[in-house]
Amino acid sequence: MARGYFITFEGLDGSGKTTQLRLLAASLTAAGRNIVTLRQPGGTALGDRIRGILLDSRSEAALGTIAPPTEMALMFADRAQAIAEIIEPALAAGSIVLCDRYTDSSEAYQGGGRQLGSERILAMHAAACGNLQPDLTLLLQPSLEDSLRRARRRNQRHIQKLGTDENRFERESDDFYRRIYEKYEEIATREPRRIMPIRDEAPIDQIHNRILEVVATRLGTVTA
Repeated sequence: MARGYFITFEGLDGSGKTTQLRLLAASLTAAGRNIVTLRQPGGTALGDRIRGILLDSRSEAALGTIAPPTEMALMFADRAQAIAEIIEPALAAGSIVLCDRYTDSSEAYQGGGRQLGSERILAMHAAACGNLQPDLTLLLQPSLEDSLRRARRRNQRHIQKLGTDENRFERESDDFYRRIYEKYEEIATREPRRIMPIRDEAPIDQIHNRILEVVATRLGTVTA
């Protein structure tokens, strides 16, 4: 059986990546493709526990300040488990894997935002993830200001509607997010064959159609 295809979605919270992943999954499923979706952190029983620690703004009140290297290590513990439990088995079965965040997020958030540097993140990726790389990464990069505004508004809705509070990162300064944004741009420049940046502020359906065109060049015709 032919190996599957690994697609990741990247960008700041509020960039629209989760919405676009769901739309692509629906289109590929309608076209008869076998799709596996997951998010990071999370997606496994262990990963969901790690997600609660990393994203809940109440974690540090209960556990104390999470040091940047600890944050990085927890992200990769989640990722290594997802690779072993979900990603590699799905690829071996010939499925298309759509993942909301992957190592580019760690390089951007911990390497850029926390200022740990790319070299440290990439070394951890090689050690923890066997250097497994996506076949295609869709990087949604609307303006920094729009992304932050949408992310903070979304988290308030989550608190009010679901009682979940995943805004530990959203409390960070604009400078923190500027470093992340710039690191994403650096990664995209470094890996132009893998990463497809989508920087415009087009409506959701137009961005979806653009993503379908990109994916079609890699996988063959995709029916919207």
